[in-house]
Amino acid sequence: MISPSVSALVDGEVYVPGLPADHLVDTYGIPADQIAKLGSAENPHGTSPLARRAVEQVLDRMSIYPEWTSRQLREAIARRYGVTPEGVVCGSGETEVIALVIRAYAGPGEPVLMHAPCFPLYRIFATMENRKPVYVPMGKDFNLEMDHYLDALASRPKIAFLTSPHNPSGQLVSEADVRRVCEAAHEDTLVVLDEAYIHYSETEGSVHLLRNYSNLMVLRTFSKAYGLAGLRVGFGMSGNAALIEPLRRLKPTWNVGQLQLAGAIAGLQDDAHVARAVKTVVEMRGYVAQQMASMTRFRMVPHSRANFFLTEILDPALDSDIVFEELLKRGVIVKNGNHIEGLGSRYLRVDLNLKVHMDRFLNALNDLPAR
Repeated sequence: MISPSVSALVDGEVYVPGLPADHLVDTYGIPADQIAKLGSAENPHGTSPLARRAVEQVLDRMSIYPEWTSRQLREAIARRYGVTPEGVVCGSGETEVIALVIRAYAGPGEPVLMHAPCFPLYRIFATMENRKPVYVPMGKDFNLEMDHYLDALASRPKIAFLTSPHNPSGQLVSEADVRRVCEAAHEDTLVVLDEAYIHYSETEGSVHLLRNYSNLMVLRTFSKAYGLAGLRVGFGMSGNAALIEPLRRLKPTWNVGQLQLAGAIAGLQDDAHVARAVKTVVEMRGYVAQQMASMTRFRMVPHSRANFFLTEILDPALDSDIVFEELLKRGVIVKNGNHIEGLGSRYLRVDLNLKVHMDRFLNALNDLPAR
């Protein structure tokens, strides 16, 4: 008989990632070069060239265990963001750091606060660890409703997740609101600011607030702006090194390998690659908004500052399952709102990418027959 603690690992909903392009090649026979992959928030220009070269140069080190704390990468991150190496923990993707935070800072049955909708892994990891997800609903057009969020802090959650830009809406949490949350949080509440998509907001984010708030941790990733999603590297930072120490003790011993370390250290210096990706995303954000303004069956939800946006389905004869499948048949992969925590069947999350891919998405929407 499976115990209740184990059943939480096998009975609950699982994370549904964006489909690979191979799925459309195999299922519909669509040539790979005619597929717009807009469901995984990947870099429109691929991998950082500096990271690629660095990885190639350490291929002969794959037989050697890495330094178990990722010391060189932590030192590079510390120099970049003005924290100490002891205030940095590295993970096999930011998602591993999220899992470590939940395990370390919330006990069984204790509350973990998040917006609804949210990045599904906040809820999934919390549920699997027998923690209690607590949701703050978002407002019209996914306004972050920060006053309601502050009210929810009064229940003293063990962890308060903020995502900026928010996933899946792309809404940016202002610095003023981050400060309000840190100042309102009880001393037993850890504030975790997830800035996975921050580069695309054209802001510096809120890392500098780590100097002011000892209850704040900032998470970032190399998967998005640096184009290293397949390498799997993420990190957490705090100005209070005591918050990081439990995570470094809890993490798998060699969780970041030689290739990951080399690629991330080099990628961190590739400002030109990041700037190129940001420029493309910002230009396409404006272009798609202009093109969708005249549509009557679909609407681009405004104010995204990420490398994706929400498409609202206005046609009552359609829902996200129908549109998702119809787009697949036309060579376009997006994220189905039914597979995103708290989003539902009236929305799709769509990446911003090269113009050829955005045109394929726009043309596919216009091509959908009326029902």
